[in-house]
Amino acid sequence: MELSRKLEILADAAKYDASCASSGAESRNSYDGRGRGGRGIGSTEGMGICHSYAPDGRCVSLLKILLTNFCTYDCLYCVNRVSSNVPRARFTVDEVVTLTLDFYRRNYIEGLFLSSGIIRSSDYTMEQVVSVARKLREDHDFRGYIHLKTIPDASDALLADAGRYADRLSINIELPSSEGLARLAPEKNERAIRISMARLRERIDDAKAERDDAARIATTQAKAFVAPRRFATGGQSTQMIVGADASDDVRILSLSANLYGSYRLKRVYYSAFSPIPDASATLPLHAPPLVREHRLYQADWLMRHYGFAADEIVQRADGMLDLDVDPKLGWALAHRERFPVDVNRAAKEDLLRVPGLGAKTVDRLIASRRHRRIRRADLARLRVAMAKVLPFVTLADHRPASRTLDAEQWRPSVSGTMGRESEQLGLFA
Repeated sequence: MELSRKLEILADAAKYDASCASSGAESRNSYDGRGRGGRGIGSTEGMGICHSYAPDGRCVSLLKILLTNFCTYDCLYCVNRVSSNVPRARFTVDEVVTLTLDFYRRNYIEGLFLSSGIIRSSDYTMEQVVSVARKLREDHDFRGYIHLKTIPDASDALLADAGRYADRLSINIELPSSEGLARLAPEKNERAIRISMARLRERIDDAKAERDDAARIATTQAKAFVAPRRFATGGQSTQMIVGADASDDVRILSLSANLYGSYRLKRVYYSAFSPIPDASATLPLHAPPLVREHRLYQADWLMRHYGFAADEIVQRADGMLDLDVDPKLGWALAHRERFPVDVNRAAKEDLLRVPGLGAKTVDRLIASRRHRRIRRADLARLRVAMAKVLPFVTLADHRPASRTLDAEQWRPSVSGTMGRESEQLGLFA
């Protein structure tokens, strides 16, 4: 098969992997673990066929492909399952290396996101995936971003090798519930997935401690800096499919909170179930609305950056997030007794719960109020959404007309934007 045809098949097959953001990776330009620096191909920084966005807004372009879409597993929700009738293809290790380098030199990409179906065995597949990263790093001095999708059943030695060469590793949790996993992917084992996540966390923590110790010794004892070992400096992430089983949003967010706490994941990615050809009758006939995926990402953001607990975000009795209003606004409308908040006196924790105020804006407001009282003009200069913020706050020159906040008054403008299910939404659209 021609390389271009392989690329067409295996890039399309990789589109179901959502977890390809590159935030958190360290630069490889200062040292590479072998005492060398200032040379090599690529970088994890700057602007650069998958576009991922780091938290600071930086766009990172990744070649996002599968090593192969052959798979011995028969996960019912996966288009690449063994019983699926799709065109199959497989790259060699050298073909992936060549594609990555050629695309980088043409300024198409800044890194590689590589996953694979399971062929022969978990260890054999993982060894092939690791070989790609090893050749890029050692044979070609590639310093760009590499994200490897790892296989839970692979040996600990192979996972250790993967972390040496990759900036980020990910192991998919697959589905929000054990029951769903047993029914839709019986060959996958939740316990094995969690054991692998724990092993990665331990190695990531140990490597970070070594880097911190090396930097401290070099600073306090005026010794030359000795490059410590690397291990997935961008951490680990996971992905779960939303809408393939009956799990509600409360269960999904509770699982995410557990994964963040237990394994210190950098990100949990949510992928709305997509109907596939020749699907099993066990699966839903229709995909969930994309806005549900969008709301889960917003709720996830509230847990990670705004101090919300997983069990307080969902307000509806059926355990689902309200699709008409964002979760932060929904929480505020359900807790009217907490508002209005005095911007000039409130604690940071209370300001973070005001609809329309982001974490950076709150920090700037707290810094500014040390010198003067905050007024409407100050909020305007910070470019906050005034119509959204003002009903929930008091300022030196503003007090809401009434403490009564009608939830329905917020729905028409929001629904008009969010009702177009055929469009992919930005995180805070």
